[in-house]
Amino acid sequence: MNEFDQARKQMVDCQIRPADVTDRRLIAAFMAVPRHLFTPRARLASAYADTEVATGDKRTMMRPRDLAKLIQAAEIQPGELVLDIACGRGYSTAILSHMAGTVVGLDNDEDGLSRASGLLADIGADNAVVIAGDPKLGVPAQGPFDVIFVNGSVSAVPQAWLDQLAPGGRLVTILRKGPVGKATVFTRSAAGIGERVIFDATAKLLPGFEPEPGFAF
Repeated sequence: MNEFDQARKQMVDCQIRPADVTDRRLIAAFMAVPRHLFTPRARLASAYADTEVATGDKRTMMRPRDLAKLIQAAEIQPGELVLDIACGRGYSTAILSHMAGTVVGLDNDEDGLSRASGLLADIGADNAVVIAGDPKLGVPAQGPFDVIFVNGSVSAVPQAWLDQLAPGGRLVTILRKGPVGKATVFTRSAAGIGERVIFDATAKLLPGFEPEPGFAF
């Protein structure tokens, strides 16, 4: 076991498992995906740390604990179609590919998408694809989606995302309108869209998803 394998195991044992993440498939995914490959070389020392990691492409890799809890809350089933919004370099897409049937990563950062495409191919994530587009619009041509995962915080959820949820579909994101965000699950049912707060988180706001001017932040 090399130093990165040891660090990854420690990340799972000391950050993810203690955070009430019990899904065995999800834990196996975090053990299998080499987070350091998706981390900028200058920040390799932080690849498995209990912190967000700036990737240099206006995106951050979420804190491992928050990422794991948010994915677990989506209750992804084998065979489901997942949209990964603001996928950055593709680490979240790689984890999701172990949980779902197909994963579509979406971002508007060309450099990040180029890196994501190569990295996903390198690790054999054949059921994942990344495409360029406006994160606020989603990918209506590829939906509806069983799960929409948002890789960061937003001040509000665009209606376009909710419209792309399949019946019974779940959208998971961190709503942040102040110093602390609320990880929230939105679920589509025959009665409409329901929402449930699951834990507090401080993930950075995604570019373009900041509060409107004049909002008391």
